[in-house]
Amino acid sequence: MAEFSFDVVVVGGGPGGSTFASILRKYAPHLSVGIFEREEFPRDHVGESQLPPISRILDEIGVWDKVEAANFPIKLGATYKWGKTKDLWDFEFYPSDKFQDEARPAKYDGQRRWTAFQVDRAHYDKILLDHAEELGATVHQPKRVVKVNRDGDRITGLDLADGESVTAKWYIDASGHAGILRRSLGVEAKPSTLLQNVAFWDYWQNTEWAVSIGVGGTRVQVLSLGYGWIWFIPLGPTRTSVGLVIPAEYYKKSGKTPEELYNQALLYEPTVQKLITKAESEGKFATTKDWSFCADRVVGENWFLVGEACGFADPILAAGLTLTQVSAREAAISIIEIEKQSHSEEWVKGEYEARQLSRIKSHIRFAEYWYTANSQFKDLQDFTSEIAKDSNLDLSPQKAWQWLAQGGFVDPDGQLGIAGFGTEQIMKLGDFLQEVGSAPVVKTCNVFRLDLEGADWRPAARYGAGTISQGGAYYRGDRVLPLTGVLAELVKFLSATDNLPGLIDQIRAGIAQNNNDRGYINEVIGRIPHAIEALVADGWIKASFDDQYEMRDLPERVANILHWNKDNAVTA
Repeated sequence: MAEFSFDVVVVGGGPGGSTFASILRKYAPHLSVGIFEREEFPRDHVGESQLPPISRILDEIGVWDKVEAANFPIKLGATYKWGKTKDLWDFEFYPSDKFQDEARPAKYDGQRRWTAFQVDRAHYDKILLDHAEELGATVHQPKRVVKVNRDGDRITGLDLADGESVTAKWYIDASGHAGILRRSLGVEAKPSTLLQNVAFWDYWQNTEWAVSIGVGGTRVQVLSLGYGWIWFIPLGPTRTSVGLVIPAEYYKKSGKTPEELYNQALLYEPTVQKLITKAESEGKFATTKDWSFCADRVVGENWFLVGEACGFADPILAAGLTLTQVSAREAAISIIEIEKQSHSEEWVKGEYEARQLSRIKSHIRFAEYWYTANSQFKDLQDFTSEIAKDSNLDLSPQKAWQWLAQGGFVDPDGQLGIAGFGTEQIMKLGDFLQEVGSAPVVKTCNVFRLDLEGADWRPAARYGAGTISQGGAYYRGDRVLPLTGVLAELVKFLSATDNLPGLIDQIRAGIAQNNNDRGYINEVIGRIPHAIEALVADGWIKASFDDQYEMRDLPERVANILHWNKDNAVTA
């Protein structure tokens, strides 16, 4: 029987495994990598809705043109029936009324830098896996791992179902929910205590799109029922994924089969019923549980977990593929840097783990808020009340904001907000969901004192093109204040002054120093009000009012990406 040996072995050939291999081969072609996938691609897989960060990764690994050529629908955002009323509202990455017609396939440039894809996973996953192979990864499929050999926390090899074996210096678990390496290593994965759903779905041919935007653009539909919600995701010109998500406990008590619940939901939801009137089911009905969970740790002596092997956040936020491909990229860069001995191995691993666990936990926390803040769940009021009680979540505006702030509004990369929603968008969610934010502090306070007492200054990882550089960040407890982008500028300004008029003078000086650069004004200056909100919530700024200083408006970038739906083609 064959014995395979590589520098790095990846278990799982989905987007996590293929993205990892592509990053590794691009920046460290001297390292050999073998991918062992238990299935034969192409194969269908749930999880088709992406977020814009994936597009940047596709461009980085050189596969954007191939994915774009597949003619997947361009995702500009999502339309929701969720929250206070049955009126539809939109969350857009890029304003649909500004999306310009352009021929496809298009380049990763201009407006396309702000969009995402809705992908048919049978084709998408194969494109990525084939691309990794073209970059030099050795792909074995179907090849199923049946045993993980280990010595303590160190993996010593893998046994395959056909009797062959594999050894490597590094091992990557990209096996998704199966968590083949994670389970064999005894790493615990704790589920969210109450947010435990099941999903039922099928694929349909010849549905209508709820809305067509420009050439190939649309939004996915997320439509609340009294007892769950429906996703409607066009995957191509003719194929659509339509799924139902409900609490596992509701399913158990219903006395109905998954198929009965699914068909009932499609008949009950008028928007979906309209869109599938002339469509035909492919008869590929499938089910899964999608219980949110987070692993205790995601890196060990010679192994990394990526994607869903690390953890899973409820699909309501459409973040699964993004968490997977971002973690795969960072895991590959981590191994490259460890091999180069550019940084301490312990530090590199610690930075990787902190980022993954922080992202997963913040997504789970935000998903819990989404469920409890949805008054459409008439049949699930007790369920959502229990989630809120279990999470100590009070939905009064101030208390809800404070509860969300416990998860942190600033991540190690300097992103402001939670789970892809910026601070300003989270505060605006109160227009559509149950209230989340009280009045902005920049409208009620005029003194902003930087509070770094008890904080430690430590190096923080900045993931670049195949490298990790050491930036700086303040750490206090589980909070981080990375000095990058708008946060670095704000800390500089507040180190010079603590009152609003003085801050505005500092801002004017910064604009002049940067020669009125529009990018600096939009991406840094225009985000300062939202950065202040995030830093107040995370305890880095103490805000107050002093009547010796006048109240003035800070320059602000206003993006109207949360608004009531205006599509004539969609009716609730």
